[in-house]
Amino acid sequence: MPLDKIEKKILSGKRITPEDALDLFNTDDIYSLGRLANHVAVSKNGNRAYFIQNHHINPTNICVNRCKFCAFSRSKGDNGAYELSIPEIIKKLRAKNSDISSHKPGNKKNLRTPVTGYNPTFSEVHIVGGLHPDWSLNYYLDLIRTIKTSYPNMHIKAFTAVEIDYFSKISGLSLKNVLLSLKEAGLDTMPGGGAEIFNSRIRKSLCPEKISGSKWLGIMETAHSVGIKTNATMLYGHVENYKHRVEHMQKLRNIQDKTGGFQAFIPLAFHPLNTKIDGAKYTSGIDDLKTVAVSRLFLDNIPHIKAYWIMLGEKIAQLALIFGADDLDGTIIEEKITHSAGALSGIALTKKELVNLIQKAGKVPVERDSFYMPVLN
Repeated sequence: MPLDKIEKKILSGKRITPEDALDLFNTDDIYSLGRLANHVAVSKNGNRAYFIQNHHINPTNICVNRCKFCAFSRSKGDNGAYELSIPEIIKKLRAKNSDISSHKPGNKKNLRTPVTGYNPTFSEVHIVGGLHPDWSLNYYLDLIRTIKTSYPNMHIKAFTAVEIDYFSKISGLSLKNVLLSLKEAGLDTMPGGGAEIFNSRIRKSLCPEKISGSKWLGIMETAHSVGIKTNATMLYGHVENYKHRVEHMQKLRNIQDKTGGFQAFIPLAFHPLNTKIDGAKYTSGIDDLKTVAVSRLFLDNIPHIKAYWIMLGEKIAQLALIFGADDLDGTIIEEKITHSAGALSGIALTKKELVNLIQKAGKVPVERDSFYMPVLN
């Protein structure tokens, strides 16, 4: 499928249409697609590729929802169910080099070996977890306050729109007041999880218990209105098609036109292991690169496209840096959700490893803070 007309639009700075985006998904000219996406990425962020030293914390996998695509959640009393107290979470944040371990892909025994060269001076903690049936909003407020008291300079990125909706239900507070309470306690920004695919039919087949796509968008718009920046995501490669992906991105672009509150878009490749999606498979590298590239070209108002190496794997994430992505996320340290569904990547990368991946892609590595400002070392 010739891309000449779309290319002229892109090179002249014009916004492409949903129909254009669908044509880009359907093209076999992956090289031209990557070239155009890289052009746009460089025009927005130069030849830089960002990363952050961050630590993921999942306080519990006990959840009142049991979404078909989720291999992480458990019911209370299930084998493998866990819940962390606030002191246990603080202890994790204080972990020394010897406490951090990395899963090595291809090891059938799932052995863990120490991460070498890890610098524990991370600047951001990323907190998401299950919807615990017994915890009140006060647990989450106390958690945020305790982290801020213990680490005043730590940036706290926490809680998906799904969790915010749940906090509203269990507390009786409005969504806006929940967000304001969390912000007052020390919440800085929010991740973009829980978006999945907005199409109502697809969403019902994936996660009928979860909030609707319109509710997710409304919560993010409310967060932006009270000064909380967020990310946005899209889970692809399960039962959706290209049209559903474009519809999803169109809704994000519309919200961003109104609020400007999305910092980054993260396409999330579906992982099928231990899920209940019949016939689902791992995404292909071509599909991953196409999705990153089309995201960069269509979401012209979102400043950053993230190649989340946990889901893409280190090598495809590296390639994504020349297909429109400008951010690899970060050190991560202890990701559990995707690995429950069979992620083949490690659970942590060192700063040195991230820098090497970026440099070998021909990009300039930039360590950033949570608002994409360079960190001076």
